[in-house]
Amino acid sequence: MRFGMKSHKGMVREINEDFCDVVIGSSLMKAAFIIADGMGGHNAGEVASKMAVEYISEKIKENEKDFTEDSVSDFLKNIIKETNGIIYEKSRIPGPFLGMGTTLIIAIFLCENLYLGHVGDSRVYMIRNGEIKQLTTDHSYVEELVKNGSLSRTEAERHPQKNIITRAVGCFESVEADICTYEVYQDDIFILCTDGLTNMLTDDRILEITVKHEDPQYACAELINEANKNGGEDNITVIIIRT
Repeated sequence: MRFGMKSHKGMVREINEDFCDVVIGSSLMKAAFIIADGMGGHNAGEVASKMAVEYISEKIKENEKDFTEDSVSDFLKNIIKETNGIIYEKSRIPGPFLGMGTTLIIAIFLCENLYLGHVGDSRVYMIRNGEIKQLTTDHSYVEELVKNGSLSRTEAERHPQKNIITRAVGCFESVEADICTYEVYQDDIFILCTDGLTNMLTDDRILEITVKHEDPQYACAELINEANKNGGEDNITVIIIRT
């Protein structure tokens, strides 16, 4: 397994409210990757994303030696619930952190599987046999419109309200996370990213750049460079994993 990871504030925002981390495994777990895209005024989004990633990283380090194929999904469900509670306790108090929250992706590679926990509109893609597939479903207003047939996928990409999300960690007392498992095959490529990338590049362009560069760290940099060339309207974070 080889991976690259890079984050950039983009061309418009003054600070980077994205946060990411990797935990290298010591037993059945090969590695875990975490991405969060914070939101809230007065830089509160930066606080929410950092809180989420640091808390989850520490809990993975504490527990990964005990992870099994049967236990990881429950771990993901519980850790997202705990993280939501911790951030919510801070976000509900009147003051600079009121209403803050964050998207969240946790990707755990264990044995020959990928275990995903997901809240919000950050995404995970898989590239297999030269084709790109989005593994996560955006928790967004526009995605709901697509699901009920009110919008086409093409219309959704240009919709002015595409940044409104319907689920986030820390905004409410409880949150529903999507927990999924996927088999991993040799030469699969996985991309974790915030919407600062996907709002600036099409899926086909993400595929093209990722497969062109064997070095995942260089591919991350090239994706971010292109997003910035296209406007860089938001913070951009990308993790690429080659199996």
